[in-house]
Amino acid sequence: MINGFSEETEPLNEFEKETLLPLLIKGLSARLGSENAVTNKEMIDGLAKMNHKVTAARIRKIINYIRIKKLIVNLVSNSKGYYRTNDLEEVKKYRESLMQRASAIAEVAKSFDV
Repeated sequence: MINGFSEETEPLNEFEKETLLPLLIKGLSARLGSENAVTNKEMIDGLAKMNHKVTAARIRKIINYIRIKKLIVNLVSNSKGYYRTNDLEEVKKYRESLMQRASAIAEVAKSFDV
């Protein structure tokens, strides 16, 4: 868990693993190409129609789990939402973007002299 974000970053619970994870894997697997991207809000709304209440932070945590466990390969995102891609150049650019964001966060952390 991340300090200050314990609820958002706590490990997936049984409901999330057994119910939400398979639903998100199924739905996201069908989203090939940025033109088929799905937003966090659309996922929340879709799950709500199935009587599953979930927050945006927990959707992000489940997607993080999917990516780390490689349950969906090349699951990327942009301003339009989450989607799969078979374009290796797009994957490389996405990875580079992640590294740049991580570096920017690290720079801010280093600025705190404690």
